Amino acid sequence: MKPYRFSPIKSKGELFEAIKYTHFACFELCKKALGKYLSVAGNIGIFCHSKEEFEFLTKLGEELTDHNAPNFNGKYFLLHEPIVIKAKDDIPKTTYEYLYIRKPDEIRTEVGDIDFVIDKKEFEKVRKLGSINDVKIFDRPDLGMCGFSSSDFDVLSFLTTKTVAEVINN
Repeated sequence: MKPYRFSPIKSKGELFEAIKYTHFACFELCKKALGKYLSVAGNIGIFCHSKEEFEFLTKLGEELTDHNAPNFNGKYFLLHEPIVIKAKDDIPKTTYEYLYIRKPDEIRTEVGDIDFVIDKKEFEKVRKLGSINDVKIFDRPDLGMCGFSSSDFDVLSFLTTKTVAEVINN
């Protein structure tokens, strides 16, 4: 797997290619772990790997999002126009309403992440497993989430019990 698959992202088109890739790879990671697809929480994150890339994507993100709208933790910003990715094979059509650009982290090579929503009972079971179907599960109690990672994927997937909109509006 090529480290920094899309970095440095230098155009809006390249950002959308990274978003599309992240979408499909995260769904596949979710299915590998749980044997099924889940609904998304409404956000997609793209990870930067240099200061220059972060500066470019932050500026581009300001054009694509409403920085006056309520946001979560100062990082999940409401898109002016939702990103809709059409269904492909058995991966469902999905709409993202929030965009997150992660600060540079040269050690982490992932392209991005998405959050999936799961009911509380199943969430509690999954977060305690440690691993499932060759996918590592890591707990993020500080965020009320748990995540999936696998050496077969250059993305991360997270589980939560609420959509981003629910978190922001509560």
